[in-house]
Amino acid sequence: MSRPDAAAKVSGETIFAFDYEEPGTLAGKILRSTIAAGRIVRVDASKARGMPGVRAVITAADVPSVLGGWIIRDTPMFAKSVVRYVGEPIAAVAADSKDAALRALDAIIVEIEATKSACTIDDAIADGAPLLHPDLKTYRMASGGEGGDYPRYGNIAAETASVGTDEGVEKEFARAARIVEDVYRTQRQYQAYIEPRNAVGIFRGGRYVTHTGTQWPANVRARISQFLDVPLSKVRVIGHPYGGGFGGKLDYALEPYAIALSRACGGRPVKIQNTRHEDMLTAPCREATLIKFRSALDAEGNILARDVECYMDNGAYTGEMSFLASFPFHFAAINYRVGKLRAVGRLVYTNAAPTAAMRGVTGVPMYFALENHMDHIAAELNVDRREYRLRHLFQSGDRMSNGQVLEDADILRQQFDAIESIVPWQEAQKNKKPMRGIAISPAIWPTNPLPSSATVKLQEDGSVVVVTGANDNGSGAVETGIRQIVAEELGVHPDNIVMTDPDTDTSGFDGGSQGQRTTIVAGGAALAAARELKSKILALAASMLQTTPDKIELANGQARLKERNDVFVSISELGVHATFSNGSLQGTGGSSIKPVPHDAGCASGMLAPLFNSPTYHVHFAEVEVDPATGNVKVLRYIVAQEVGRAINPKSIAGQIQGGVTQGIGYALYESLRISPKDGTPLEKGLESYRLPLSVDIPRIEVLLTENHNANGPFGAKGVAEAPILLPAAVIASAISDAIGKPFSKAPITPEDVLAALLEKPPTS
Repeated sequence: MSRPDAAAKVSGETIFAFDYEEPGTLAGKILRSTIAAGRIVRVDASKARGMPGVRAVITAADVPSVLGGWIIRDTPMFAKSVVRYVGEPIAAVAADSKDAALRALDAIIVEIEATKSACTIDDAIADGAPLLHPDLKTYRMASGGEGGDYPRYGNIAAETASVGTDEGVEKEFARAARIVEDVYRTQRQYQAYIEPRNAVGIFRGGRYVTHTGTQWPANVRARISQFLDVPLSKVRVIGHPYGGGFGGKLDYALEPYAIALSRACGGRPVKIQNTRHEDMLTAPCREATLIKFRSALDAEGNILARDVECYMDNGAYTGEMSFLASFPFHFAAINYRVGKLRAVGRLVYTNAAPTAAMRGVTGVPMYFALENHMDHIAAELNVDRREYRLRHLFQSGDRMSNGQVLEDADILRQQFDAIESIVPWQEAQKNKKPMRGIAISPAIWPTNPLPSSATVKLQEDGSVVVVTGANDNGSGAVETGIRQIVAEELGVHPDNIVMTDPDTDTSGFDGGSQGQRTTIVAGGAALAAARELKSKILALAASMLQTTPDKIELANGQARLKERNDVFVSISELGVHATFSNGSLQGTGGSSIKPVPHDAGCASGMLAPLFNSPTYHVHFAEVEVDPATGNVKVLRYIVAQEVGRAINPKSIAGQIQGGVTQGIGYALYESLRISPKDGTPLEKGLESYRLPLSVDIPRIEVLLTENHNANGPFGAKGVAEAPILLPAAVIASAISDAIGKPFSKAPITPEDVLAALLEKPPTS
């Protein structure tokens, strides 16, 4: 089916969050630090408060003195005594117009005594580095606990480390026939969504209400509750259509500030909109990384042991990054059999804007490192890269480093074979032209298991309303996928399904638009609710048709006898009958991905221990390098992706194309660089950020593999996140194949390519 929201969006009819406002709305703006690290000496807002058109000015003194945070509560709403990054909020203004608000910001006097900063991973982990959070051990967990053994020390905000493997790893390295070592670095990546972050805040009737474009309304509600120190029942988050998120809109942004300003203005609505510069200045982007890989090999090239360290740029505050510290452990030895593993992921506080989830959380830099490390091993052994991967590839029944058994890992080999049938590897190698290279790599990816709930209601005209806390981030997973799932179960046309926008007052909990979970988990909840409603419809229809429910089926908007399709009652008649007798028929349901057996003691600090409902992928790339300019052109790109059951193949193809495009950007163009000297982002707008253009993206060839998933509605799996995992890995590998020189950083710029060519002539 076509997307039901397509016409409204392309015509401009859709009211996005950025467009929403109410009568009498005031303009809000935030005053942000221009210093990366310093002690606040003075904040004087008296002049600003008296300026024409200014309705309120608030600072740390006007909000509760509490800390907020998703996992660990380390984040102040406003800087109070110190600033920790360029862009940190110091004050906020509400005024009759944006111009008046900006003039008020200019009138606020802020004196900051600069202190030594640590704006990069290297600076923050160096001996003698300044401590960003000297009171780190006193921070409470967001769940209310004291923090206990939550692993943190120095500038390490969180750590996940393998347990009990040190001795075994050292023994294997001691007897290894060969040791291969690499160090990789990657930069921050900005989500580059079309719509900058924004919010309308209203304090009304003793409650705190926000209208916003968010991937996770329930999470934003929790953060507002923390910062304003009020019960969840006092907070309402109303979600609106929004222009993309890719992980950057999972947590709060401007909502608490807009609400606090509204309260200071006596309940007038306050709207805050980031400019693109403000958005990039404070973007909770993908983290920069420093990754060290070290593998011990026997004489046949088997991987006896692996030792991996991954340092991840957390920025000044933590958000959801505590979860992501677990991922280096998983990806250190994924895809391939490894004997012994020692792995550690360290989240590092830096004097830079906090980082956060971005599509393919931490998997993107880890796969970049892993797959290029595998290339290095193959080169050391003088064996074919594809053959070496296949020799060590996971098979069904193999265990991951967390002890989890992958029962269907043979799908990886099937995906290799699917691509081989289109592009035979040896033939492609033999027919390569000069300055061209090819590469192929696999990936395994989990699905976020957070639960969902839904309500499905039959209306008197036979239409069906789905009430869910899930928000469509633009993928169509809600507007198309969930709609199709409910329509299929109830035997009605998808056009007769009404999807509501999320509202934390009326919808049950949903784990957010993240981790390719919407179709599988939110869709599973909607299916469960539809099945409960279906049982009620069948019971009512049976009473009207004087039969039993088991003899009735729902199809084409009718409840009809299975044996006599001409005997039926319409769904609309049932809706009317129910509504005006005992009330509307409704069904409720919930869904989550159930945990599987694993080794709970495999690592310390493991907040994300499982690979839930894993999916399997193989990508192939062919590139061409221009030796005069260093520019890289991606000539061909093939994706073999396992999807469970394809609910909407067109939507899946769109997600794969989008994910690969973002991955190409990460591989060749994009980096949100932070000045190591003063902590300011060097890219201040999309003009300088270097997003790939349409001419930079090849046609993405998509091969879908269906494999029934017991966890998903009608056997579906998550599909949207995984396509971004491998482009950087395979493109870097293909460039190396083209010029005979490996790369250890992303993005790989033309300057990097030219430097490599000048250092070593390309192999023919």
